Amino acid sequence: MTEGRWRRASGALLRVAVVWAVSTLTMLALAAALPDFRLQSPGGDSVTRTALTAAWGAGAFGLLTALVWPLVVRALLLVPALVLGLLVFFLNGSLLLIALRLIPDGRGDAAPETAVVVAAVMSAVASATSTALAVRDDNAYRRRLSRLATRRRRRSGQGEAPGPCPPGLLFLQLDGVGHEVLLRAAKDGLMPTVADWLAGTHRLTPWRTDWSSQTGASQLGILHGSNHDIPAFRWYEKDRGRLMVSNRPASAVELQRRAIARTGDGGLLTHDGASRGNLFSGGADQVALVLSVSTRRDRANRSRAGYFAYFSDPANAVRTALSFTAEVARELRQSVRARLRGDRPRVSRGGLYPFIRAFATVVSRDVVVAAVIGDMLAGRTAVYADLVAYDEVAHHSGPHSGDAARVLTSLDRSLALIAKASEHAPRDYRIVLLSDHGQSPGETFQGAYGLSLKDLVRAGCGLPVSRRAERSRCGAEARDAAGDALRRALHRRLEEGEPPPETGRGTAFDPIVLASGNLGLISFPDVPGRLSREEIEARHPALLGTLANHPGIGFLLVRSERYGSVVLGGGTETPLAELADGQGPLAGFGEGAADAVRRTDSFPHVADIMVNSMYDPETGRVHAFEEQIGSHGGLGGEQSRPFLLSPAELSAPVAPGAELVGAEAVHRVLRHWLHECTGPQIPVGDSAPGPAAPQDQAQAQDDGVEAI
Repeated sequence: MTEGRWRRASGALLRVAVVWAVSTLTMLALAAALPDFRLQSPGGDSVTRTALTAAWGAGAFGLLTALVWPLVVRALLLVPALVLGLLVFFLNGSLLLIALRLIPDGRGDAAPETAVVVAAVMSAVASATSTALAVRDDNAYRRRLSRLATRRRRRSGQGEAPGPCPPGLLFLQLDGVGHEVLLRAAKDGLMPTVADWLAGTHRLTPWRTDWSSQTGASQLGILHGSNHDIPAFRWYEKDRGRLMVSNRPASAVELQRRAIARTGDGGLLTHDGASRGNLFSGGADQVALVLSVSTRRDRANRSRAGYFAYFSDPANAVRTALSFTAEVARELRQSVRARLRGDRPRVSRGGLYPFIRAFATVVSRDVVVAAVIGDMLAGRTAVYADLVAYDEVAHHSGPHSGDAARVLTSLDRSLALIAKASEHAPRDYRIVLLSDHGQSPGETFQGAYGLSLKDLVRAGCGLPVSRRAERSRCGAEARDAAGDALRRALHRRLEEGEPPPETGRGTAFDPIVLASGNLGLISFPDVPGRLSREEIEARHPALLGTLANHPGIGFLLVRSERYGSVVLGGGTETPLAELADGQGPLAGFGEGAADAVRRTDSFPHVADIMVNSMYDPETGRVHAFEEQIGSHGGLGGEQSRPFLLSPAELSAPVAPGAELVGAEAVHRVLRHWLHECTGPQIPVGDSAPGPAAPQDQAQAQDDGVEAI
C-alpha cells in the first residue's frame, strides 16, 4: 500500500473514531436528560462502565444504521413516499432499540417513544459531525467526489473520461414562479443567489405561455417539443370517452406518447440526460420521480429510485422527517393566523393540505436536489429538474403572500447548494433557471359570486343546481333566464312545427364542466364531435348568453356554422379569424392573446365551450374556477409570463426586440444551447432520432444518489 493510501486510510479511520466519540457523548447526554432512557444496570455503574456501555450502544447503532437501513428502505420502495417519510422515525427508533439489546448484561434500555427521540438526535449529530469533518478536509472531500463521479460513470457504462468534457447543462424549473415575482424576490433580498446571477453572470428573458398556462402543457412542450392538443390541465375527449388530467400517470404516459409520435424525437434529454421530479421524462435514460413512467414496476423502471437514494442515508431521512413535521406545524400556524386576521381572499387549507404542502416543500425538494447533485457528480450531459414548492403554496396562500415569499427564500438556498456542488463535478455546468408559468391572484369564482362554474352552467341549461347556488343572486338570475329562454324556444318551435329541444335531465345529457385554474371547459358527451353555437343554442337557448354576460367571465370560444369559431363576451361577438389583440372580448388580455386562442381552437379535443374568467389589468386579478387564490391555466396577468434565466456564455434566446412565445419555442432554445455545449452530439432540429415510445427508453438510476 502506498504512502498516499495509508494516509487516506488513516484519515478515514480518524473520522470514524471522531464520529463514534461524538455519538457516544450524545448518547450519554441523552441518558442523563431523558428519564426513560438508561445506560446502567438497575444497581448503578461507575462512570467508566457507563461510558463503555454508551460507546458500545453508539457503535452498534451506527453499524446497524449503515448495514440495515439501506435494505429496509429498499424493501419499502413501493410504499408511497409520504408514508415512507412518516415511517422514518419509527424505523430509526427500532434500530436503536435493537442496538440497546446488543449491549452486554442488559445495561441499555429505553421506552419506544424515547427511542425515537434518541435515534433522531443521534443521527442528526452524527451527520453534522461527519459533514463538518469532510468540509474541514477539502482534499478528502474532493477525492470522495471524484471517486463518486468515477463510480457513477462506470455503472452507467461510460468508463473513465478520455479527457476534458464539454460543459453540461442543468435546467432547474421553479414551478409557478412568474417573471415579475422573480424580479421582486431578487430586489427584496429574498433570493440572493438569483440576485447575484441577475447582477452579473446571467441574462433574464421573459416568455409567453400558450393559452393553457399550466405545467402539463408547458413542460411537455419544453421537454418533448410539442404540446399540441393540450387545451387545458384537464379535458374530456369525446372520441375516447375519457377524461384526461395532466398530473395523472395514465394521462402523462399518453401525452408523452403523442408528443413523441408527433415530433419523431425522444425528447430534450435523450443524450445522456436525467429527468428529476417532472411530469414527463424528456427521453432521459435516468429518471426519478417522473410521472409518465411511475406506473411501471419492473426492473427497467426505477422512477422511485430517487426516494431510495435519498432515504437510504438515515441522517437524510431524519433531517427531512423533522423538516416535514416543522412544515406541517408552520402551515397550521399560518392558516390559523390568516383566519384570525380575516385575510381575503382565502380558501380552505385543512384536511390533507398541510401534509401535501410539506411533501412539496420539503420531501420533493430534498429528494430532487440530492438527485441533481448526484447527476452533476456523475457528469451527465443534461439534467432537467422541477422544484414545485412555490406553486403549491401560492395556490392556497396567494402568489404575493408572505408564505410564498418564505418558500422562495428556501428555494434560493437550494439553488446555492446546487451551484456550490457543481464546483466539484467532473465537468463544468451551465445552470439555466426557468419557469413553466406564473400565477395570477384573485378571489375564486365561487367566493366572488356564490356559485361555481358548474352551477352556472347547469342553471343556464335549466338543470338542477346546488341549494347554495339557488340562493345566490347569479344562480337565481341564470335560472330565470334559462326558463324564459326555454319557453321562448318551445313556443317558436311549436309555431314552426319542429320538435322541442332536448334539454334532458338525465346523466347522459348533463354537460361535463371542468376547471383548469381560471380556464373552464364545457363538453356535451352525448353528441359526437364539437357542437356548434347554433346546436348549443337549440339545446340550451340561455346557456351562452348566461355565460357571456356574467361579470366574472371574460370571454367564450365556440364554433359557429356561419363564421367558423367566434369569441363571445361583454355583449360583443367577433369571428376568431378577424380578432386582433386588444379588440373585442380580448381587450385587456395582452399581446398574443388572439393567436393563443386561435392555436387552441385548432386542437382536435378543444371543448364545445371554452371559458376564460374575467381579468382586471389594473389589479392583475382573475377568478379561478377551482379553490385557488393563486391560479394559472388560462389567460390574464402574471400566469402567462414565466421567465428564462440563462448564463451569459450561452447565446441569446431571442433576437433583440423579439419575444419568446410558447413552450415549443423554449424547447428549441434549450436544444440549441445543448448543441452549443456538446457539438454534433445534440442535433439542433426537431427531427433528432429518438426512441419510439417512452416505455422503451425511460429507465431510472439503480444506484441512487449517495450522500455527500
